[in-house]
Amino acid sequence: MSSAVSDGTAGRQTAEMAAPGERSGGGQSTGCPRAVKSWWRLAVLLLSVSSLPAVSALVEGLYCGKEVCYDVLGVTRETSKSDIARAYRQLARRYHPDRFRPGEPGLEGETQESAHTKFLLIATAYETLKDEDTRRDYDYMLDHPEEYYQHYYAYYRRRLAPKVDVRVVVLVTICAISIFQYYSWHSSYNEAINYLMTVPKYRIQATEIAKQQGLLNRTKEKGKNRRSKEEIREQEEEVIRDIIKNKIDIKGGYQKPNLSDILLCQIVLFPYYLTYYVAWYASWVYRFTICREEYGDEEKLYIIRRYMKLSQTQFDRLEESTKRTFLDKQLWIKENFEVYRKEQEEEMKVKMATDTRMKRYRRWMKNEGPGRLTFIDD
Repeated sequence: MSSAVSDGTAGRQTAEMAAPGERSGGGQSTGCPRAVKSWWRLAVLLLSVSSLPAVSALVEGLYCGKEVCYDVLGVTRETSKSDIARAYRQLARRYHPDRFRPGEPGLEGETQESAHTKFLLIATAYETLKDEDTRRDYDYMLDHPEEYYQHYYAYYRRRLAPKVDVRVVVLVTICAISIFQYYSWHSSYNEAINYLMTVPKYRIQATEIAKQQGLLNRTKEKGKNRRSKEEIREQEEEVIRDIIKNKIDIKGGYQKPNLSDILLCQIVLFPYYLTYYVAWYASWVYRFTICREEYGDEEKLYIIRRYMKLSQTQFDRLEESTKRTFLDKQLWIKENFEVYRKEQEEEMKVKMATDTRMKRYRRWMKNEGPGRLTFIDD
């Protein structure tokens, strides 16, 4: 029995040792070696890649599509721009829908539809080659067909780009804003003059100037030259109006508009203004910080205006007596200005507390309020 067991064990070992040999055997085995399988997969991959269509520079939807624009016009890449235009005109005369005649020499087999399609292709080829930048992009596409996505980007970027120079658009916009700005200011100025004619201060001042110049001296008129009272009054009003516009110094928001204030002139004169400000600031630092000079009235008013956070136009609207009060109180000194500001706030509070309109409003808010209704019996 032990002999049989030994024979069985030896038989299984022999079979296990023979199995690898049989799997590695050539034609006697049903399997394939690993190396043969690897080479076979590589060969299949190469065959698949080689069966793909080659990359072409002629893409449908770009320029002339599958046609070469040079071949469409019958020219070469070395042809000059003038020769390309001449070739286009010759072909356009033959294939234009209005001039096409079926059966003409050289147009055998062409129909109205095919001639129209070819004319569009000829026009596309000419539009591509007549522009230097577009022609450069097209030649690059012919030389580098593998850069597929870049060709699409260059083509549609140029087609979708605005045809008008952006600088021209900006200039026209600035000019339009400047014109509107000037006429708007001029209209506001005329309205301000009409208002100032009703202000006693300016009207009396203008009337005195007119009398001194002899513009309001009424002379007796007889016969046909005699004018009515309405005509005389209209003439006097016009005289007063002209004097207020030209003779009286009006500052602030009522001053006459200047061309230098519009946007276009401000942009043109910006280098000058910048240079002027830098020079003024350097002079200010040198005079009052380094040399310790005393402030003049102009410098004092400038400091006061900065403390009040007013623009030059707003500050010019103030009366001269008010500005003189600022100088008398030495408001260019920070401590004095803070005291003045607090005094003004207190005065405003007292004024609001004693104002009858404010009292009526507070009484209404206390008794009725904005959300209540009061009915009054007849």
